[in-house]
Amino acid sequence: MSTQISEIEQEQLLEKLEIFKIHGRDKRRRKILRIIGKFFPARFLSLDVLKTYLEEKIFPRLGRKPFSILYVHTGVQRSENFPGISALRAIYDAIPVNVRDNLQEVYFLHPGLQSRLFLATCGRFLFSGGLYGKLRYVSRVDYLWEHVRRNEIEMPEFVYDHDDDLEYRPMMDYGQESDHARVYAGAAVDSPVSSFSMRCIS
Repeated sequence: MSTQISEIEQEQLLEKLEIFKIHGRDKRRRKILRIIGKFFPARFLSLDVLKTYLEEKIFPRLGRKPFSILYVHTGVQRSENFPGISALRAIYDAIPVNVRDNLQEVYFLHPGLQSRLFLATCGRFLFSGGLYGKLRYVSRVDYLWEHVRRNEIEMPEFVYDHDDDLEYRPMMDYGQESDHARVYAGAAVDSPVSSFSMRCIS
């Protein structure tokens, strides 16, 4: 990760994009820290700013009770919004021990073949404290509702669009077909902050 904007602007960007948001509960009534990977501005964000943001704005709000993480991997591209392996390890090491101990489950939505292979081969070595054993792969949004209260979680529209793609092109799950965004006839949206869907309520 590299810094191209000021620290204040980086903090404002994290707030605006709502990459990290304590939002909803799982079926065991544990708080959920939702992370939207596609919104992560890896090219503009310094590691120090990110760690400070988590320490001041996120970790204190989790309290001292068990919680879960919902990581939405949909649309993540290595060149755009992947912070790098060393950065991931540094972020994990910076998490206070009591917060790590309270983490019960990590729901990994739309993992993809490459991320599965990476975590299967390197996950146990990169992440201590049994984090790998808490990982739960979730290939479809519908399967997520088996673990998470659907009327309490809001998802970006592109997450549902990717689910639709997977239904019609199942080989994308196995890395045999491209998962680049479909081309629509309508106008493009310039902002990375896509509209959110409330389909989960219906």
